[in-house]
Amino acid sequence: MSDDKLELTAFHEAGHAVMALAVGRVVNKVDVQAKGTRLGVCKMSKGRAGKAKSSKASADNLEGELLILLGGMAAEARKSGRYNMQGASQDLREAEKLAMMRAGNANQAGKVLKRAMDKVHHLLSKPEVWGAVKVIAAGLVENSSMNGKEAKHLYELELAKVSKK
Repeated sequence: MSDDKLELTAFHEAGHAVMALAVGRVVNKVDVQAKGTRLGVCKMSKGRAGKAKSSKASADNLEGELLILLGGMAAEARKSGRYNMQGASQDLREAEKLAMMRAGNANQAGKVLKRAMDKVHHLLSKPEVWGAVKVIAAGLVENSSMNGKEAKHLYELELAKVSKK
């Protein structure tokens, strides 16, 4: 994988991880080692770890899953300046299925997806959240994988920086 592609993949996977942590999910592993058609993966446990530690993320499980699915593409786009729809196609298909479950028709599902993407962009605009994406992505570029405890530690360090100000 080229250096540019590796960095964008790292931001993509870090975006998933940070959104997962923001909504209280347990992250088990994040990696950017290409396997099959996937360039990277963010593995999570089912259910929540307890109360979400962040920016009023989401008490709604379906919305939380949407934020996680869209977080990768949004973080990559924030870094690169463009959406990689092809690279995020599997995430988008899953997000569309969830939006249809919530909305019931395609028009309303589009609105659900837009609101979720707006929320993801709002969260990523927060310095502590974007800082967490950047440090996790840097760790992935350097080591190609990171366990969930490391990702959570880096995330919490970025959140702590804001509370100290």
